[in-house]
Amino acid sequence: MTEGSSLLTLFLTLFLSILGSAFFSAAETGMMTANRYKLRHQANLGQRGAQRILDLLGEPHRFLTLVLIGNSAMNIMAGSVATLIGLKMHAPGAVALCTGLLTFVLLIFGEVGPKTFAAAHPEQIAYPSAYLLSASLKILGPLVTMVHSTASFLFHFKNSGKIAHEELNSAELRSLVKDSGDVLPTHRRGMLLGVLDLETIRVNDIMIPRQDVIGINIDDELDDIVGQLRSIQHTRLPVYKGELNNCIGILHVRHATRFLQSESLTRAEILQHVREPYYVPEGTSLPAQLRNFQKCRQRMGLVVDEYGDIQGVVTLEDILEEIVGDFTTSISDHSNALVPQTDGSYILDGSIALRELNRRLNWHLPLEGARTLSGLIIEHLDTIPESTLSLRIDDYVIEVLQVRDNTIRSARILVWKKDL
Repeated sequence: MTEGSSLLTLFLTLFLSILGSAFFSAAETGMMTANRYKLRHQANLGQRGAQRILDLLGEPHRFLTLVLIGNSAMNIMAGSVATLIGLKMHAPGAVALCTGLLTFVLLIFGEVGPKTFAAAHPEQIAYPSAYLLSASLKILGPLVTMVHSTASFLFHFKNSGKIAHEELNSAELRSLVKDSGDVLPTHRRGMLLGVLDLETIRVNDIMIPRQDVIGINIDDELDDIVGQLRSIQHTRLPVYKGELNNCIGILHVRHATRFLQSESLTRAEILQHVREPYYVPEGTSLPAQLRNFQKCRQRMGLVVDEYGDIQGVVTLEDILEEIVGDFTTSISDHSNALVPQTDGSYILDGSIALRELNRRLNWHLPLEGARTLSGLIIEHLDTIPESTLSLRIDDYVIEVLQVRDNTIRSARILVWKKDL
């Protein structure tokens, strides 16, 4: 073999060594940065390539050992060939020059370049790499086992075998949903986040407070009761005697059509259509209450505290709205509890729930303590205001408009920062 052909063979070997180093570098980065959840989904659909990647990643110690063996072998081979090339040049400093150039070439074309590309396109690298790595692992399996066992013995770390199945807690899953971008439409993303938030919410956070509960006082005049039933917009009403704590039961308005036309209507006839009330402890979580509603086939419950006093009413619709948002299409459709003004502010009923307010207007009023707007203002002031005043809570300028019966009846809020 002539010296020219010998140099050509060395340069070809050097090129293949650098190419091999680039492959193992790209394969390692591509496999490790591939989306595991997407791979599992594709594997469940029967894609063998995705399953092959998961199998390799399922034994990370063998996979990484194989990659390191391959990468080290390619780099050592490239260094040896570069030294031979330098020696054949018969020039002073040729070996040092070849070694320096090789270091630069390996850094750019064997490490940084392939790993950067693989990090940007992990699946394009991971799928073809998995075929070659799987075949290499079958051939080099004994060597991989020996190297790993030796390293384990020398450095005293345990072989954990296959990695445990990765699981996400609710906070991590929430972050994953929030960062889904255009993969999930905004309304679907909101629904998923609503489901994840249910565990942190109690029925007393979303209930209709006692003072806002609309019901039928059976002690009222029959004409007043009939007029109330004919004009009411709710489908279910608590029926009580004197006050809400003396609740007799729940009346479904559709049953009222059976006696509304009666000319000799009596209270006893109304009570015949009243079913037994369903009580809910105020600290019940929304997922538990949703299951209870389903189990008991109920749609409305009376929320009671530890002393048995009724604090409000919670409905199935209230829970569902925490997931899907309000069923109505416009803020103005709700009630006079929230009235938008031309200057961008809102006049609000003091009894409006903070969670409802945040959900409707995409605000971020604090939810740690008080549950209503009135409670938030009083908690912030540490006193019940005796007259109108203004205050600022975070980025919300609040003007108290009306105070009556030791509670704030109405207030105006303007968002200080429009980018909220």
